[in-house]
Amino acid sequence: MSFMWSLLWFVVAVGLLVTVHEFGHFWVARRLGFKVLRFSVGFGKPLFKRVAGADAVEYVLAAVPLGGYVKLLDEREGPVPPADLARSFTRRPHWQRITVLLAGPAFNIGFAILVLWGMLWLNGTTELRPQVGDVTAGSVAAEAGLRSGDDIRNLDGNPVTSQREVVFGLLDAMSSRGEVALGVTGPGGSRNLRLVVADPAQRRHLTEPAELMRGLGFQFWLPPMPPVLGPVAADGPAARAGLAAGDRLVSINGTPMNDFRDIVAFVNAHPGERIGVEYSRGGVLHSVQVQVGAEEVDGRRIGRIHVAPAPGKGYPPQMLRHTDLSPGGALLRAGQEAWNMTALQARLFWRMVMGRVSLKNLSGPLSIAEYAGDSAEAGVAPFLGFLVLISLSLGFLNLLPIPILDGGQIVFQLVEWMKGSPLSERAQVFSQQVGIALLIVLMGIALYNDFARQFS
Repeated sequence: MSFMWSLLWFVVAVGLLVTVHEFGHFWVARRLGFKVLRFSVGFGKPLFKRVAGADAVEYVLAAVPLGGYVKLLDEREGPVPPADLARSFTRRPHWQRITVLLAGPAFNIGFAILVLWGMLWLNGTTELRPQVGDVTAGSVAAEAGLRSGDDIRNLDGNPVTSQREVVFGLLDAMSSRGEVALGVTGPGGSRNLRLVVADPAQRRHLTEPAELMRGLGFQFWLPPMPPVLGPVAADGPAARAGLAAGDRLVSINGTPMNDFRDIVAFVNAHPGERIGVEYSRGGVLHSVQVQVGAEEVDGRRIGRIHVAPAPGKGYPPQMLRHTDLSPGGALLRAGQEAWNMTALQARLFWRMVMGRVSLKNLSGPLSIAEYAGDSAEAGVAPFLGFLVLISLSLGFLNLLPIPILDGGQIVFQLVEWMKGSPLSERAQVFSQQVGIALLIVLMGIALYNDFARQFS
């Protein structure tokens, strides 16, 4: 994935979502009678400017497409003509000011629901059955009695029907009290189990990226994948050693390879090493030495030889549950999904502040750009799914009571409303400085995580 490709789709995503956010402020402000002076997408030098409408609003497209703003008439920023005083921000009722401030995050959340609604209406839902695959001996899952072949039916009495619901439920439980009751059915019938992680440090470790299932000690069932190579990247380690699509790997360093995932696990565990590969081509056995490459993924150094599996049969029908949705049903489901994701995000953020969720979950612009590029390369639906998640996150983050964000400004307006007079300029300046400091700390942690993933 090239840097420029990721950057392109990052700019597209941020530009679109910021425009949605600022349009929310703009549209509601105009409807409530505020005077809007400027609607800018981006910061810095204007690349395009147009003045339109009875209020002579400036519409600006600026050079740095990583933000935007709506400028309202405000007598705190300079003299206001007497004829326009009633339309100044400070002269409007408090409930209207709060409504304008809420509109940006609300439009981001509404945009996410709209996109989800369209995707669900057109495609319906396809969910993977939460059937347990491998269970690691001696792990939390094994000690609880979870066995390969079990179907997870409920978490703490709440029915679950998909792997996604199980993962979110486990993450929620492990980051709060550290235990969860599982209702499962398996070859021996129905059973009730309890996963318990008593150590707070271990629970926090489970919240790190990609650590939940590995830390609990089980994976969901995966369809068999023969150890046959599909596409082999040109000039990658495998190609340089002479391996090609269609080769069946028999063993690596004498260890039998019965599944493509065996190949992945072995190679991942030997970054930078030279391995001996025995493979079959056209019924004839060959041996070759492969120099494994090393890459950083989610903070771990792993081996890569740049090969992909041959196309397989995929999941059998009994592992999939597809549901077509009517327009009304899709809209209801989209609203529920948006609410559930936002509520979970809020709980995890609060637990992060309380030290129960790892700060490694904070992603900065480098990681978001990488996700944007990966999802765009995967197709329209994955990229739209990425937009949904980022739009919900943008809406939620802007509601946090940090003075420089919409949520902080809403708090100011509520205090002023109850107090009956404006906050002192000193209090406002101090609060803004605190807000900027908090954002700098959050961005610093996020950027540190980005660089740690790339270069540690």
